[in-house]
Order: sequence, then C-alpha cells, then structure tokens
Amino acid sequence: MRGAIAAGHPLTAEAGARVLAEGGSAVDACIAASFASWVSESMLSGPGAGGFFLVHDAASRRTRLADFFVSQPGLEGGKREFAEMQQVDVVFEPDSLQGFSIGEASCAVPGAPKGLEEVHRRFGKLPWRELVAPAIELARRGVEITPAQAFLHQILDPILRHNAHGRQVYETEGRRYQAGDVFRPLDLVGTLEQFAVEGAGALYGGELGRRLVAHIQSEGGRITLQDLERYRVVWRRLVRSRYRGCEFVSNPPPSSGGILVAYGLRLLDELGEGGAPGSTEALVRLVEVMREQTRARSGRGYSAALRRGGLAARLLADDSVRGGVERVRRSGSGAREPRSAKGTTHIAVVDSRGNAASLTCSLGSSSGVVIPGTGIHLNNMLGEEDLVVGTERPGERLTSMMAPSVVFAQGRPRLVLGSAGSVRLRGAIMQTVVNVIGQGLPVEEAVTRARVHLDEPIVQCEGGADVDSAALDGLERLGYEIARWRDLNVFFGGVQAVEVRSDGTLAAAGDPRRGGHGIVVE
Repeated sequence: MRGAIAAGHPLTAEAGARVLAEGGSAVDACIAASFASWVSESMLSGPGAGGFFLVHDAASRRTRLADFFVSQPGLEGGKREFAEMQQVDVVFEPDSLQGFSIGEASCAVPGAPKGLEEVHRRFGKLPWRELVAPAIELARRGVEITPAQAFLHQILDPILRHNAHGRQVYETEGRRYQAGDVFRPLDLVGTLEQFAVEGAGALYGGELGRRLVAHIQSEGGRITLQDLERYRVVWRRLVRSRYRGCEFVSNPPPSSGGILVAYGLRLLDELGEGGAPGSTEALVRLVEVMREQTRARSGRGYSAALRRGGLAARLLADDSVRGGVERVRRSGSGAREPRSAKGTTHIAVVDSRGNAASLTCSLGSSSGVVIPGTGIHLNNMLGEEDLVVGTERPGERLTSMMAPSVVFAQGRPRLVLGSAGSVRLRGAIMQTVVNVIGQGLPVEEAVTRARVHLDEPIVQCEGGADVDSAALDGLERLGYEIARWRDLNVFFGGVQAVEVRSDGTLAAAGDPRRGGHGIVVE
C-alpha cells in the first residue's frame, strides 16, 4: 500500500490519493488535497481560512504541529472608521435558526497559504507546483455539486450570496447551486496559478494581498498590509494524553479542542468499562464526561489560561483527573456552550513509510466576503462569539476548537483523525477514538456510528440503524432531557480518519454527514 487518505469531499481525497500514487509523502498528499478543497469545498476552506497541520515523521519519530490559524487584525491600522458586522440567520433544521455575524468587519487575518508553504518547506518531498496542479485542474474543469455540498449551499446561502461579489461566485442562473450543478470558480484559477509560481508571498506582501486589503478597507474591514506581511506560522508542542494503552496527541493551547478531547479520554480511561456500547450505562458515562469537559472550559480563568501556558499540565494532572472522575460519578451539572460555525474541513493521511498528516482548516461560517477577481473567500472568525474573548491584540492568534489528532500505539500511528463541527467536533473525535481504540470497531463503522452531544440541558441523540431506542428510553427514565434525531446529521460533526490496522494494512473513512470520502492507494 502506498498510503490512505480521508477527506471531506471525494475530489479532495482523490487529489491526495493521486500524489500518494506518484510517490509523494503523507505531507505532500495532505497539501495537494488541501489546495483541492479550496475548489471542491470552497464554502469551508480556502486561501482566506486558518488552520492547524499536525505532522508525524516516521524516520525521526517526531510529531509537530503548525499553527496557522487566523490572527487579530489591526497592526499599524491608523485612525479609520470601521464597519459594523452584518447579521444573518441560517436555518440548519426547520426548528433550528441561528444568527451569524458576517461582512468585512468579521474577517480576521488568514493563515492557510502561509501554513501550507511552511509545512511544505520543512517536510514536503514533491515540488510545490505539482501539489497546486490538481486544484488548478479542478477549478478549470469544474466540480459537480454533491447532495452533501448542496445541503451546505442551502443552509449557508444567506451568507454565500449576501452581496454582489458573493453572487458572482455562488449563484448560477439566478439561484443557489444545487446537486448536479457544476461549480467552476474561474477567478480562483488565476489565484492558484499565482500561488504555484510565487508561493504564499503572493498574498503575504504580494499583489493578491494588496487587492485583499484594498477591498477590505474600502468596506470598513480591519485587515492591513502589515497584518499580512508580519503573519508567521507558529510551531507548537502537542497536548498528550493516554487512553487504553495508547497515546493521544492533538492541538495544544491557545486552542481548546485538543486539550478537552485529551481530558475527556483520560476521564474515560480512568472510569473503565461502562456497559455495552450504546447501552444506557455507556451513554450516561459519555454524557457526563461531556458535561465535565464543558465545566472545565467554562471555568473561571480558563480563557486567560489558554494564553498564559501550563493549562494542559494542570488539567491533565492526576489530581485534576481524579476530581473530574468524581464529578462524573456524581453526575454534576455544567454550563451551556454557544452553538457555532460549521465551515470547517479535515484531511487525514498515512503513507507507506508510516508518516502521518492531520490537517484541519476553517472559514468559520464564512463571511460572505469574496475579493473581486480572485475567488478568495474570507473567514468570519471575528464574528464567532466563542473564538473572540475580548483580549486579543493585533497580531495575536484567536483561539479555536479545531483538533487535528493522532493516536499512537507503541510509538506508531494507529489512528489519524480530526473533525469539523465547532463545539461538537471534540465529541465527534472522542467518540470515534472510543469506537476504534476502546471498542475495536473498524474505522468505517466507527465514523458512521450514531453520536450524542450534550447541549445543556438537552442531550442531542443522533439517529441511525445502530441506535438502541431502549437505551435512549433509559436515559429519559434517569431524568435526562433528550432530543432524538431521525438520522445522521451534519450537526454532529464531520470526522475524517485513517486507521493503521494491527497487520499494518490501512483503512480510510470519510464522514457521510459531510459527504466525506476515504481512499486506500494500493
């Protein structure tokens, strides 16, 4: 086997699989797939996004994480009048309406092109231009809209077609894109070609950056040329935790997703077996661990501690874990968390040499801001209430829930995964790890298994063929307020995962909730 890849769209996965087939590394495949996602998943990712790239190098056995998430704009901005963010409502379900803040004022400094270039410089094997080429081909040829993508176009339509520039990209024949339509972002072709030739410098100090800033500032946004020119990728030390004899590693502070997943897995490890999978007892244990994660995140000083350092060591210390275990056993209550954006995608790759790459990128819910003539769609991270805590200075990273992760068994990758879904993504990742490592399920079954999410005070329970209605009845008899969903739903995240089996063979699973796809390259 040359490797395996899982991604949020079949064409994204195919771009990475093509690189693996040509002898590229896991990092090469992940970068090529990420560029392809700018076309096939343009409402979720793109040059206007931010993200995190976890890399495991098998030869050195070192694992690193590149932080290229968005930063607070405003470096040397001078005295200007800033616009207010615009409010739109998005309907996720007939009875689920959510407001979002969008527009130029919501746009933070993007990091995706800079991050991909920096990871390639350190770990890439194939030439940069070869990794951009599949995306250019896709943009020229066009991408047929899948049913999963059509649903995202439907729910995000008030954002995507909010203004004339957005309508030029996300409208066809006077309507939104639907399943079967061909999406062809021709303006993005030129942008991708500039990145292929000039690298990330085309945006961070080059002509693309000047066009971006001119448009943003003309509409009252905050991004300056200095914000782009001074943007840097940060290499961070990973969060590490144990679960069932394996080591879980993930994105560290100032992001909070990885540390909360690590904490949840430690609690589950200490609690031990909790009934048959899907039973009432197992569901109670899972829900109470989620409540404890929320309690930890909502605690006094948590946001400040993400910046100060030392939070992971304190939260994962034995005394802290013991306290959490006792609270789970007492079934204490926690605080409600805000619902947030869905505009995130993940790519997971393992190659034949045992190298692994795990990449999560996001536009937030997207801003509705498309830079004219470039196809660059910008993020709305400044409008995400759970990402901006009010203390960020210009140039400082915003926090994030994204958690690209790897589970190691005896020092080698056993499971490479990540998820979309904002506050739900940590539960999606944790449940997938439990399904594969704790219960021994194949990765394909682990990813598609129905999930739960604690949305205080309601336990959201996904539908599906594997759901035990009697177990949910048991939850209600114990006093839990539950909401029963009819089927799998994008609300519960979008996990993409690659499994290394005990015999060394590979398996890959894309989450059907997001139209994901997995490919094993023979």
